[in-house]
Amino acid sequence: MIRIFKNTYRKLFVIALLVCGLWFIGQGSYIHTKAVLAQILLETSWSKTLNGQKKVKPWPWADTWPVARLSAPDYGISHIVLAGASGSSLAFGPGHLFGSAGPGEDGNIIISGHRDTHFNFLKYLKIGDFLNLQSHIKTESYRVTDILVIDKATIDVVPTDINNKLLLITCYPFNAVQAGGPLRYVIIAEPDHKHIFI
Repeated sequence: MIRIFKNTYRKLFVIALLVCGLWFIGQGSYIHTKAVLAQILLETSWSKTLNGQKKVKPWPWADTWPVARLSAPDYGISHIVLAGASGSSLAFGPGHLFGSAGPGEDGNIIISGHRDTHFNFLKYLKIGDFLNLQSHIKTESYRVTDILVIDKATIDVVPTDINNKLLLITCYPFNAVQAGGPLRYVIIAEPDHKHIFI
């Protein structure tokens, strides 16, 4: 009788471990799955934006819309950039920081993204690498000129001149267990009118 109870408890314990393991795997993959699926839905909205429509929401309840396409051709990266850099926007793609120049406009353009999804590729970028930013007006090519790690409290060291730089910002370090943290990884890229992109 005692042996039967021990076997039953062992089976229940193993089942509980399996259920917990599956739960954690599901939770861990949720944000990645959501990010990938959102980019697929955003492609349609971006196509409509390129055809002249304004503020095309990717789904009816969305509080954001596509404003650009950021690509790193050497790394096979292409992401739709959303209006606003709030948490709800960043869950679906990189976000354009309101208050910075808009994609296709003069001035510094600031785009932020999550280090563990869309902006994970930033850790591979090197000085001299090329980036493209397509707006509804034009496509511009940029060359990475600087890479900084700064404290988020000193974000004012990020250039605010009107030299038409592209700044990509994400949390740092890339392998941090906890999201957020005090450090930011900043890629600074300047226009490169000589680089031909396809």
